[in-house]
Amino acid sequence: MSFENLFEYSATQFEIVLSVFTLTAAVFAAVLVYSLATAGSISPRYRITSYLTGVVMVSAVLELGLLALRWSGSFSWNGEQYVLGGDLFSNGFRYMNWSIDVPVLLTQLLVVAGITGGVFFRRWASFVVAGLAMIWTGYVGQFDEVDGGAQFWLWGAISTVFYLWLLYVAWQTVQDAKASSSAPVARLLSAVWILFLVSWTIYPLAYLMPQLWDTANGVVARNLIYSFADISSKAVYGVLLAVIAQKVSAEDGFKPAIESSFWAPRTEAGVK
Repeated sequence: MSFENLFEYSATQFEIVLSVFTLTAAVFAAVLVYSLATAGSISPRYRITSYLTGVVMVSAVLELGLLALRWSGSFSWNGEQYVLGGDLFSNGFRYMNWSIDVPVLLTQLLVVAGITGGVFFRRWASFVVAGLAMIWTGYVGQFDEVDGGAQFWLWGAISTVFYLWLLYVAWQTVQDAKASSSAPVARLLSAVWILFLVSWTIYPLAYLMPQLWDTANGVVARNLIYSFADISSKAVYGVLLAVIAQKVSAEDGFKPAIESSFWAPRTEAGVK
């Protein structure tokens, strides 16, 4: 049972969680529109990254919608507080969604980094195995989050090992891409690495929240952390990869990228 079901919530606490679900879904919907609208300014070699961002955004919107519906259906107002009165709330939707999104997000990195051939398939396999193992072992551990017993800590530790493996492969990929990139693109790739490192590393804080802050406020904090991490690792990440793909496309001479208002070369007198 998720620890969200253990508490009663004030109107403010309940609405904050519901609003966070709604805001995060709205951000994902906006990035979906952006990714489709800008796909034409990216060369065919890299364009799939925009479509993959669209896949991530659609699955994430559906997940947030299900979470919002489950949250609203699990608790009812008794005149003083929101109390558990329906189906149990579950974070299982998050883990199922991550099972789709994590392999896709990491595939995007390989595409934008320009990794091809056998190296692409080896790293893609490493990403998929490490990513899914990280998610599914964490999923097993969260079933013991209320008691905080050995299963919670053991599977959480195993999940962390797979995360470190995934992190190493991502670092390798970024470094390889930077080695063959122009200085502007290399700076953007460094930003991707920092974003990846920060956003993916704060997920364990949400996983540990039942042991760190076992109150209704801890539930609010956990959902704020999850949403911040999701927006950073999916929405911001997707936009940043699209910017890199546009920049590389322009450097490769792809006319729509060169003519786009963002990347068009300028002089002091205006556009060349």
